[in-house]
Amino acid sequence: MKKKFMFFIATLCSLAFALSACDRAGDNGGTQLVPPQNDSPTAVSNMLVAYFSCTGTTKGVAEHIEAKTGGTLYEIVPEIPYTEADLAYYTGGRADKEQADSSARPAISGSVENMEKYKVVFLGYPIWHGQAPKIIYTFLESYDFSGKTIIPFCTSGSSGIGSSATNLHSLAASATWLDGRRFPSGTSQSAVDEWVDSLGLKFTSDVSVFDLNSGENGHAPTVTLNSGYEMPILGLGTYSLTGETCKASVKAALESGVRLIDTAHMYGNEREIGEAIRESNVPREEIFVITKIYPGEQYSHPEEAIQESLDKLNIGYIDMMLLHHPGANDVKAYKAMEKAVADGKIRSLGLSNWYIEEIDDFISQVDIRPALVQNEIHPYYQEQAVVPYMHNLGIVVQAWYPFGGRGHTGELLSDETIVKIAEAHNVTAAQVILRWHLQRGVVAIPGSSNPAHILENISVFGFSLSSEEMNEIAALDRDEKHDWY
Repeated sequence: MKKKFMFFIATLCSLAFALSACDRAGDNGGTQLVPPQNDSPTAVSNMLVAYFSCTGTTKGVAEHIEAKTGGTLYEIVPEIPYTEADLAYYTGGRADKEQADSSARPAISGSVENMEKYKVVFLGYPIWHGQAPKIIYTFLESYDFSGKTIIPFCTSGSSGIGSSATNLHSLAASATWLDGRRFPSGTSQSAVDEWVDSLGLKFTSDVSVFDLNSGENGHAPTVTLNSGYEMPILGLGTYSLTGETCKASVKAALESGVRLIDTAHMYGNEREIGEAIRESNVPREEIFVITKIYPGEQYSHPEEAIQESLDKLNIGYIDMMLLHHPGANDVKAYKAMEKAVADGKIRSLGLSNWYIEEIDDFISQVDIRPALVQNEIHPYYQEQAVVPYMHNLGIVVQAWYPFGGRGHTGELLSDETIVKIAEAHNVTAAQVILRWHLQRGVVAIPGSSNPAHILENISVFGFSLSSEEMNEIAALDRDEKHDWY
């Protein structure tokens, strides 16, 4: 069921947002962590699938590649469309003449936006007289492919890709070219998938399933984001933590094995979190820090807001920045965050309090697909439509209020169904709830200032819930939202 979203009311007092999961006495949850695997990961968000197609055959293969990789689809459209007469072989028509003219460069209508962000380019075309159409030459001469990987593919009834690909290399000599592949008409999705798998490229993993068997108490597994970076699936939320209490909580979390810290401009504790990280014995690259900018002044002046978070945290870079919730100028703010990604100041981007209708409208207006959506989720409000919807978009889902939030935590932790399951496993109700989140593919970010609770929260890898127990908790859903976002 689509969620109608209550839009930002600028005059609401900042105390209204209990945005993070305030567990036990009331702290929040916020994000994930883990060292990035490399500085420039190849992932869904930086793959382009460019193709030229007159009859639709090459387009079909390109769409299969898009479906497999999640890359951006771009059609190379001629400024002057080709007619059937133009394409008739050996009639002296337009295509015949262009293929015989080494200097022919048919004009292209439009261009690729932000070509610099793409690291991998799949390049598709039909075979014309044994070669790529000259409009492909125009395309390759229109951009700087330095440092990019180009993977050609062609469609033909019989001719192989042969020299059609190698003859293109000189037009983008600074790129790395991989061997191409010919596909006949009617090529299936599975055939394309098999070919793409054989290339050995790094793709974002399925974000709906976590490898919980690789986790240990005190060490959470990670999920690969669509940005190519990895983040832990359990972290510490810091919504209500301030001053020395905040610093002590972050240090206790790091000592317990937590490597994700979630904060926000509106929490007023970015400076303390940065100090705790710098004073800890944990290397910066092992810690994943998420922060958020807020509607109003920050969305109106996003460059200043981004720099303010960088300055207050003072940890070199921000692993992930979120928009705190929808509001005026949210697209403008996100585009400034995209620029900060290009500048190396931020590594991944996400959203908080976005639902089905909001996400569909939003992602059509931006270039970098959000890597994460952070919403209120708990056994009494399970977002059973939203969670799979986001997963299908390749977006990780993260739960704030994983224990129900202020005023509701006690009720949830004493729920007779959850208590019964906890007793069966000799664990706490809180651990059962966290395990339930993880087993349904939702990252949980409980907050706490209590070191014992922090350790308890990161210790959920010594047991698992049966399908029957998962179903029992699923049956607790009341569609009962505890905050206004």
